[in-house]
Order: sequence, then C-alpha cells, then structure tokens
Amino acid sequence: MLQTIQGIYRNGKIELAEVPQNITESQVFVTFLTSESVSLDSQLMSFGMFSGSQQSTESDFKDAEFHGDADEALS
Repeated sequence: MLQTIQGIYRNGKIELAEVPQNITESQVFVTFLTSESVSLDSQLMSFGMFSGSQQSTESDFKDAEFHGDADEALS
C-alpha cells in the first residue's frame, strides 16, 4: 500500500506533517519540489480566515472534517 504524506526538509531532516498509519518501517522515495518557502501552518484553515460578510463558524469546521471515504475499501 502506498501512502503520501506531506513534510518539510529542514536542517538535514525530514519533518512529516502526520504519522503514517500502520507503518513501522518501510522503504521511501523522497521527491523535492521546487517552491518558495513552504509552511505547513499556512495551509491549515483557521477561524475567520476568509474575507467577506459571513465568517466561518464552528459548524463549518465540523462539516469540513474528513472522516474517510465510504466507497474506498483501503482501511
């Protein structure tokens, strides 16, 4: 099974954004993307981050949570 997890290479180490599921040891391939500065914090949704007259609510965050695909039999 393949898993893709975002991370950052910093000071000779790779920092993963999340812990891989059901993997204690595995061969990996690392691909470096050319980009400006990558910040994982800037990619997260936060309360009130969208401009406009209607702000995000707690309910919006609960609606946006991902709990897996019912049609996907990979679990």
